[in-house]
Amino acid sequence: MTPSDRLREQALDGFWETVPSLWNFVRSYIRVTATSNFDVTVEQFHVLRFVRKGMSISELATAKNISRPAISQAVDALVKKGLLTRTQSLNDRRYVELTLTSEGNALLDSVFKETRQWMKERMKKLSATELETIARAMDAMKKMLD
Repeated sequence: MTPSDRLREQALDGFWETVPSLWNFVRSYIRVTATSNFDVTVEQFHVLRFVRKGMSISELATAKNISRPAISQAVDALVKKGLLTRTQSLNDRRYVELTLTSEGNALLDSVFKETRQWMKERMKKLSATELETIARAMDAMKKMLD
């Protein structure tokens, strides 16, 4: 095994030991924030996120691997809360367009802002050198996606 191969193995081991746990930690905080501070269920929060990305009810059901009726229930609740609007297509009555209201957008923005602040607080434990290392590592990881 070459030195480069060993470094790749070490990087992969570090990735698998860190990234999934870190993501689960952050995702858990986001869920708690959304449910306790903004009175939406985890499922409703996911619907809002996916609608912001432009997904339809069918795409939501596929992405979440749940039935269309279950997604429709979450959508109904969000419409009643004034966080989503639902518009039937004039061309295809089977297609329903979902749009975040300004309140829905504000809710997502608030959840993500609060989470970002929480993460900044957690990062205060790190030295400037550690933060620089993380920033460089994130840049390097982006290269993997290209």
